[in-house]
Amino acid sequence: MLIATVSILGGVVLLSIGADRFVLGAAAMARNLAISPLVIGLTIVGFGTSAPELLVATVATLQGKTEIAVGNALGSNIANIGLVLGATAMVKVLDVRSETLRREYPLMLLAMALAYVLMGNGTLDRLDGVILFLGFGGAAAWIVHLGRRPRLEEPLVVEFEGALPPRGLSTVNSVFYLLGGLLLLLLSAELVVWGAVQIAEAFGVSELVIGLTIVAVGTSLPELATAIASVLRNEPDIAIGNIIGSNMFNVLPVLGLSALIQPTVLSNEVLTRDFPVMIAFTLAMGLMARSVRGHPGRINRVKGAVLLLSFCIYQWVLYESIGHAVV
Repeated sequence: MLIATVSILGGVVLLSIGADRFVLGAAAMARNLAISPLVIGLTIVGFGTSAPELLVATVATLQGKTEIAVGNALGSNIANIGLVLGATAMVKVLDVRSETLRREYPLMLLAMALAYVLMGNGTLDRLDGVILFLGFGGAAAWIVHLGRRPRLEEPLVVEFEGALPPRGLSTVNSVFYLLGGLLLLLLSAELVVWGAVQIAEAFGVSELVIGLTIVAVGTSLPELATAIASVLRNEPDIAIGNIIGSNMFNVLPVLGLSALIQPTVLSNEVLTRDFPVMIAFTLAMGLMARSVRGHPGRINRVKGAVLLLSFCIYQWVLYESIGHAVV
């Protein structure tokens, strides 16, 4: 048990480091290719912080642990809003000013609706995986379209320009960071999945619950680090945009790749408990961040506390569902 716990904790730390190096290399390479800061930020930075979820889902599915993959994808989305956004708002109030984010948010809802429709029959098969990947391609193309035609006053343009890697990072070094980060992600994903399986077997806990709790929170740490760093630099739109991009990535290519590798029969709780909770958190985020009478949307500390408390209640519900077992 101690070894399994150390494996998860060590894997989570390495996941965060690997994701950071991976995003750094990819963003620097894109910058050297003269891709606009807004496009890089909305795609590579937003989606890149979900690399841990993608690698964990891939490793878990290849090992036949599909419930860990599904639980990780949904649980990470819940953690991104309840834990990451809630904790970030507690650190500093978030003023949401970006018009781009208001156009991206409905796209995230559409992605979740597509995933729910495909999962409605209780399975995720390879055709569903193809559809989810096509949806991701369409979403990415739309985001790039938005990024290529930003308004001059678009706050994200300035924020991403300041947040990107320095221009002095060569393409060779970018490739080194990119490949090194990917290898580290693969290794750490193996550690996390192995440790999660061991704990699930030791306590008789379902792999779905392990994916929704320990694994989901662990793979959301890159988003948490990025969000807090962004608000401390007075870049709140990056923090929000990163969560939106990450959540779209989790319900499209992460679930899609899992379905392509191995079709999955879903637990009833996925559709009756976890997916509705994810939608509820997503709608709450939209209501909290909406602008009112021309004023920017604001997620203050009270709203952040509500999100954090709601996340804790959800974790308690999961705890209760396994008969007070320690997860």
